[in-house]
Amino acid sequence: MSERERAIIAAVSKQLFIGGAWRRAQRSFAVEDPSTGNTLCEVADASPEEGASAVDAAVRAQAHWATVAPRERGEILRRAFELLMARQEDLAWLMTLEMGKPLAESRGEIAYAAEFFRWFSEEAVRIDGGYAVAPNGRARVLVMRQPVGPALLITPWNFPMAMGARKIGPAVAAGCTMVVKPAPQTPLSMLALAGILQEAGLPDGVLNVVPTTRAGEMVEPMLHGGRVRKLSFTGSTAVGRRLLAQCADEVLRTSMELGGNAPFIVFDDADLDAAVEGAMLAKMRNIGEACTAANRVYVHARIASAFVERFAARMGALKLGRGIEPGVEVGPLIDARAREKVASLVADARERGARLLVGGGPVEGPGYFYRPTVLLDVSPHARMRHEEIFGPVAPVSTFETEDEVIASANDTEYGLVAYVYTRDLARAMRVCERLDVGMVGLNQGIVSSPASPFGGVKHSGLGREGGRVGIDEFLETKYVAIAAP
Repeated sequence: MSERERAIIAAVSKQLFIGGAWRRAQRSFAVEDPSTGNTLCEVADASPEEGASAVDAAVRAQAHWATVAPRERGEILRRAFELLMARQEDLAWLMTLEMGKPLAESRGEIAYAAEFFRWFSEEAVRIDGGYAVAPNGRARVLVMRQPVGPALLITPWNFPMAMGARKIGPAVAAGCTMVVKPAPQTPLSMLALAGILQEAGLPDGVLNVVPTTRAGEMVEPMLHGGRVRKLSFTGSTAVGRRLLAQCADEVLRTSMELGGNAPFIVFDDADLDAAVEGAMLAKMRNIGEACTAANRVYVHARIASAFVERFAARMGALKLGRGIEPGVEVGPLIDARAREKVASLVADARERGARLLVGGGPVEGPGYFYRPTVLLDVSPHARMRHEEIFGPVAPVSTFETEDEVIASANDTEYGLVAYVYTRDLARAMRVCERLDVGMVGLNQGIVSSPASPFGGVKHSGLGREGGRVGIDEFLETKYVAIAAP
């Protein structure tokens, strides 16, 4: 590890953040550099009791925090935005070290995370209500918006800072306190973010961060007892289902951003260069480790040869390596288990007749690297047509008709995002309306934006994050009936 890497790791607290104080824990766990397999550092491993202490702190802080002026809450978020951007480079290095993505992508994620704080700093002062005369004229209707209350926020490893900011931003703006449980693979970015929010003036107890390797033991008790009133989770559909079941007894408000199986559809009238560029973005953002990643590429048979030739050439030319090295475009997968899953999906597809055009295997040596891969003629029965790939593998299939490709695109339990490339406006609107997804990228390969509502349908989740509606997930609506004067 270089001196710079050591300094960046050393600058982040490795302790629990509870009630505005950094606390030691009885146990710790190792955070690994996925590009080398070496340990970066040890981080405090919260116990169920320490998780309960974090909830205690959030509950104690809730009543006062709810009364803090919206402008003041917004100014805290604005200062946090400025601090994130001022420290973008060091934070990007930190993220690359623990998660593996190239530095250019980590820099982009820091800016993306910061934008959530800027967006919700402005939304804090726009929480509205209403006043009306009842239809019968004998009463007045007053509608007010109030914070839901203490929230439990569970964030994933693939976007370790942006997913935290996407939840923390609206919670702070709405007046909710919170406990954050980051993924054990990437806790350092969230701990760094906690330090920045503290520096920005967030009062003690409003934000509490408890990394743990014992998520099941710690989280389930938090969801019982009525003290936590909101759960926001980003992760797999399987875990989301379990958490929803646990929330049922207390009838908790829930937001779920779960799995995806995004189709990427290229019609025969598409701008081919734009479609190839969009496919690279939709597939290879974050090394393919994204719920929004293009998982099933459908190309009209008339242009399939030209598209596949260009796409495979681009994929094969990508430079693999440690994310902090200059020019690297593809980093490692998060861990050995992730790489093994990708390898098993590729093997299954090839056994079912898929043709390998480029890539197709792991890279020898340290770290969890897998070569960017393009497969052609993937069977509808292949596992990768139905499971999230979460890696740099693009299965390509051809189609003949609009009805055929829409049926294939919708043939999944997921419904997060789809991508469509066509220059026919009528077809574009028709297809966007018929796709069973929460978001569509029309002639573009990235849909994420702090100013836009992010979320899916079917087994891809509940609720929306970001945009004008993002703060609604942390607000309750109260109606007051007033006797007519």
